[in-house]
Amino acid sequence: MGELVRTRIGWADLPDHVRSAVQDVLGDRVVEAVSQPGGFSPGTADRVRTADGRRAFVKAVSRARNAHSVALHRAEGAVAAALPPSAPTPRLLGRHDDGEWVALVFADVEGRHPTTPWRADELTGVLDTLAAMAAALTPDPVRHAPTAVERLTYDFTGWDRIAADPPADLDPWARAHLDDLRASAARGLAALDGDTLCHIDLRADNLLVDPAGGVTVVDWPHACRGPAWLDTALLLVNVALHGGHDTEGLLRRLPLTAAVDPDALTGVYAGLAGFFTDGARQPPPPGIPTVRAFQQAQADALLPWVRRRFRSGKSQAPATPCRSTPG
Repeated sequence: MGELVRTRIGWADLPDHVRSAVQDVLGDRVVEAVSQPGGFSPGTADRVRTADGRRAFVKAVSRARNAHSVALHRAEGAVAAALPPSAPTPRLLGRHDDGEWVALVFADVEGRHPTTPWRADELTGVLDTLAAMAAALTPDPVRHAPTAVERLTYDFTGWDRIAADPPADLDPWARAHLDDLRASAARGLAALDGDTLCHIDLRADNLLVDPAGGVTVVDWPHACRGPAWLDTALLLVNVALHGGHDTEGLLRRLPLTAAVDPDALTGVYAGLAGFFTDGARQPPPPGIPTVRAFQQAQADALLPWVRRRFRSGKSQAPATPCRSTPG
C-alpha cells in the first residue's frame, strides 16, 4: 500500500490568540515547531520547543477546518486529563478552548511511529505494552467514557446500511453473505462488555516507540469502556493491513485474546469490515480527503480475513461456497 497524502495546517497557521494560549500553558515563547506525519486530522500536530528549551506536542483544530475534529479534540482532552500516571500515555499539560479553536498541549515524547510493515521486535513491544495498559486501565479510570457498545453500535451496523443500498462494486462474497455478516457483527457488538478503558483506534500512527524500545499510546478521542482484549484484537487489523505476520497465530498465542470466544473475534472483525466498507463509499469529510482511501484499504485487508474465519469454523455463520477470488 502506498503512502497516503494527508492535509494538515501547522503552528504558523494558528491564530495569534491560540499560539499565545499554548505559550501561556508552556510558560515561555515557542521558537521552533516541526509538523509531525501520520493521522488524518486537518489541524496541527507539532512538536514545539520554547526559548528555554522545553519541548511539548501541540495539536489544534478549528470548527472551520472540521467541526467533528473539534469534538474529537474536546473528547481527547477530557480523557487525557483523567488518565493515571501508570498508563503508557503522554501527560496532558493544558488545553485551550475558545469555542472555535481547541488546542491540546502534551508533554513531548521522544519517539517515532513503528515501522510498517511491522517489525517483529516492535510488534512484540507494542503487544506487551497493550497488555500492561489493559491492566493499568482496569477498572476504567475515566468514568464519563461511553461503553464500547455505545461507541461502536453505528460502526458495527455498517452491513445493515450496505444491505439496504448495496454498491455496485461490492465484493461478491460479501454480497452473497450479507445476512451472515450482519449476524456476525451483531454477535461481535454483544461481546464488548467489560470494565477496561479501551483506545479502539490503534494503528502504527497512534503509537510512538522511544530509543529504548518503550511504547507510548497517543490520540485517545474515541476511548470507551470495554473488554481488556479489545485493543489487542484491533491492533491486529493494522498488522493485517501491512502484512508479514500470522495474525491468526497471534490471536491464539496472546494471553488477552487466546481465551476469547472465536465467534466474538470474528464478529468484531466483521463489524469493522462493514464500517470500513460503508465508510469508504461516502464523500470525504471536510479537510480530510484521504480517509476514504484508507478505509477502503482496511476493508480490503479485513474481508478476506473474515471470509477465512467463516470457512475455518471460527464463526457460527454457514460456510456457503464463495463466489469471489480466495483471499
